[in-house]
Amino acid sequence: MQFTHYGGEAALLAVDLVNATTTGTPFTPGTLEPLLAARGTARRSLTAGEAAEVEAWSHRLAACFGPGDPEPRRETVNGLLAEAASKPYITVHDGHAPHLHYADPALGPVAHIRAVTAAALAHVICFAGHTRLGRCARTRCGLVFVDTSRNGRRAYCSVRCANNDAVARHRRRDGGADSDPGDNR
Repeated sequence: MQFTHYGGEAALLAVDLVNATTTGTPFTPGTLEPLLAARGTARRSLTAGEAAEVEAWSHRLAACFGPGDPEPRRETVNGLLAEAASKPYITVHDGHAPHLHYADPALGPVAHIRAVTAAALAHVICFAGHTRLGRCARTRCGLVFVDTSRNGRRAYCSVRCANNDAVARHRRRDGGADSDPGDNR
């Protein structure tokens, strides 16, 4: 499955942000900036207050992932879009073809992160389906992902979680240990 920059990289940024909240470590500029740079979202250094705002936003993004009824997920994304209150516009810079930007750079990095992640999740829901915003089926994991597989039936965040879950199911069937073979993701 193919996504545009905002439907792909920004959706993956939303995944990265939500998954970063699972560590329980508060966001800091030092931990957040490499994550943003990896997804092409870094514009300038963040303050500690901005990092905390992004962390709060990340907790709200988490409700957009996982199995369940699509209506609450659509309502959540619509709420995020309304709060982001972005005004998309067409731009050309750095020799790139015309493309959309979802937030005025003058509004700062938090507004940009909110706008692109909300727009990306909306893009995924509208053009690929709400089931593409998944949560790992392995009980002990809970990480989120965007399902980019052809058939849209991905259930795990990684091959490692799929394998660990399969081993745990096998052990339960054989009357062996009831434990998960590993908590490493």
